[in-house]
Amino acid sequence: MTVCVTGATGFVASWLVSALLRKGDRVRGTVRDRARAGHVTALPGAAEGLELVEADLQAPGAFDAGVAGCTTVFHTASPYVVDVADPQHDLVDPAVQGTLNVLSACTRARVVQRVVLTSSMAAVTDEPDADRVLTEADWNTKSTLARNPYYLSKTLAERTAWDFMARERPPFDLVVVNPFVILGPSLGRAINTSNQILVDLVKGVYPAIISLTWGLVDVRDVATAHVRAAEVPTASGRYLCAQQPVTMRQIVEWLRDAGYGAGTRLPSRRLDNALGNLLVRLDSYRRPAGAGSYLRTHIGRTPRYDTSKIARELGMTFRPARETVLDAMQDLARWGHVPSTA
Repeated sequence: MTVCVTGATGFVASWLVSALLRKGDRVRGTVRDRARAGHVTALPGAAEGLELVEADLQAPGAFDAGVAGCTTVFHTASPYVVDVADPQHDLVDPAVQGTLNVLSACTRARVVQRVVLTSSMAAVTDEPDADRVLTEADWNTKSTLARNPYYLSKTLAERTAWDFMARERPPFDLVVVNPFVILGPSLGRAINTSNQILVDLVKGVYPAIISLTWGLVDVRDVATAHVRAAEVPTASGRYLCAQQPVTMRQIVEWLRDAGYGAGTRLPSRRLDNALGNLLVRLDSYRRPAGAGSYLRTHIGRTPRYDTSKIARELGMTFRPARETVLDAMQDLARWGHVPSTA
């Protein structure tokens, strides 16, 4: 069958395209610039099974050619960056308008049966609460253009999708995948925003270990979750997609044990305590707006979430977080972004 993947050169999307080609699907990917799509056109099976079309997220009708004749559409395209000059223009507008454009194109195509939307845990929570276990029923209600604007863009984009489904009642259903922090090897040279955390750790951007805890998920598992969300007939609603939470201290220990401490600036000083949390909050006000608001809303907080729905309904299991982190580091070293181990 023919399927469409929007933003096909992206970190998750390129792994998704690879998985779809391996299973024999014909894939039409939308990209901003074909000239920058070399890593997906080089995938096994791409010569026979991959077609690329250019599309602008905010241009009306831009996705009509991309979704024409497709039974399944994966909408992964959305800007992912923490700090921008104009959050409304650079994050919210393309995320929301892009979602509307894709869903409208799917409605006009008349043959689409399911849309799988890549959302985020950012649409579920803005500020982890150790006393609350998050589920698919939770929504982020706190983000604004000044506070975690990327989180706001993902929340509004997913809300827009569900509102569209309720208002327009199109001839397809919608399934949403909500991953947490996505790490892992990349099919292209570019460093995605999440893998940048690992680069920053070994390059001394973090001068000390601080109280940040992330829900990690392997990019390859996220791609698998999308494929299953499309294939399982009974799939419905939202699916939280993550391994268990992991602290910065644990990640640093894994990297040090694997040999990434020698010759790098991997932090050793421990400020993952009450005093450190206070210092980070004070320091956050001299950081760029996006990074500062992220630190203030996440320092000292441990996210808790229930991923039993994705395990039960889609049969998902996740790679161990240590494996994901070390695979990502080996890949970053392969591309020359971090030093190799001895």
